[in-house]
Amino acid sequence: MQMSEEARAFLSEGKKYAVLATIGKDGVPQQTQMWYELQGDQIMMNTAQGRKKADYLARDKRISLCVIDGYPFITLTGTVELDDDQTLAQADIKRLATRYSGPEQAEQMMANFSKQHRITLRMTIERVIENLR
Repeated sequence: MQMSEEARAFLSEGKKYAVLATIGKDGVPQQTQMWYELQGDQIMMNTAQGRKKADYLARDKRISLCVIDGYPFITLTGTVELDDDQTLAQADIKRLATRYSGPEQAEQMMANFSKQHRITLRMTIERVIENLR
């Protein structure tokens, strides 16, 4: 999916949070605030095994992600792949924790994260809606 340079900058700069929408087994959307990182043409996120979103995504890989900064926003839709390789997933949660909390706080957070079975989510972006003005 082609994304404008303005959209890439919006997603990459600062510490904006995303709202991830998944689809429950009853068809009802479930939303969760997420840390994320734009990596090339994918969005990387991370969660702990046993959370509803991980269960829902194992069943239905379609997702929507909305990132806002006041009124400007980007909504992305696509599909996600789940990767529970613990070496990768632990490195990814540390990377996100460092991005959002800084290196010192991330190290402290890893004491808890390292005890969890983590799952990396990689979103393939299929559609972009942006209002950046």
